[in-house]
Amino acid sequence: MPEAASAQATRAAIGDSEFDRDTALVQRAPGVYDIDLSAGWTIINAVNGGYLLAVLGRALADALPHADPFTISAHYLTASQPGPAVVRTDVVRTGRTLSTGQASLFQYDEQGREVERIRVLASYGDLDALPDDVRTTAAPPELPPMDECFGPQDGPAPVTGSSAIADRLMIKLDPATLGWAVGAPSGKGEMRAWFGLADGRDADPLSLLLAVDALPPTAFELGLKGWVPTVELTVHVRARPAPGPLRVSITTRNLAGGFLEEDAEVWDTNDRLVAQSRQLARVRLG
Repeated sequence: MPEAASAQATRAAIGDSEFDRDTALVQRAPGVYDIDLSAGWTIINAVNGGYLLAVLGRALADALPHADPFTISAHYLTASQPGPAVVRTDVVRTGRTLSTGQASLFQYDEQGREVERIRVLASYGDLDALPDDVRTTAAPPELPPMDECFGPQDGPAPVTGSSAIADRLMIKLDPATLGWAVGAPSGKGEMRAWFGLADGRDADPLSLLLAVDALPPTAFELGLKGWVPTVELTVHVRARPAPGPLRVSITTRNLAGGFLEEDAEVWDTNDRLVAQSRQLARVRLG
């Protein structure tokens, strides 16, 4: 696995990677943060929803007395663009083991009017304080070895407009979920991949917010084309991930009325389910 070996040799540390720099905020006043949304995390012309959720997640980690997101729900109101943005946070409740807050991200339109892009509500705690007892029927996705999977760099050419975020991720897709790339979608609504950051930075709770929304849409394997904008996304972070590549599995069971759901699971190298999510997304039919 030459890609994995290279990432190991040049691994960035948590707190000192491109992801950390591009999600860093500057506090302007209590509960108010400025950020310049990086064009490096765009898909076509829109900023990726997982990256945006990580930005808001970092702001809430600073504003709340607990550092780790346990559950965070986001409603995507308007499409975010690279450039200046303001995040405003509000502490709803603080407790001994959990604290709850809300946050919104704003940008300005062409007329200089403030526009709300995303609004989130989240509960935070301390993942290291959770008990070790695990009772589950969930099982990690079965993936071929990484060197038998395929990423954007293995194709004849990058998907138009998608190379910005693709350059910042290590994604190796299961060939069984790649029929859409050769014009033969399976119709199953599944996507599975090895996942990491391209600079080798290990995963943490904030980067898990990116991981659940970083793979190609399951709609591609349903035979649909074009991007699938997120309407709502809820993420549950279940454990602090162990070092090494993650395995991400996403499934869609129901497309109806121009909307579909995507259920994601994220597993670490210890076969631990570290994050789950569900999102509702709009499908552009026709």
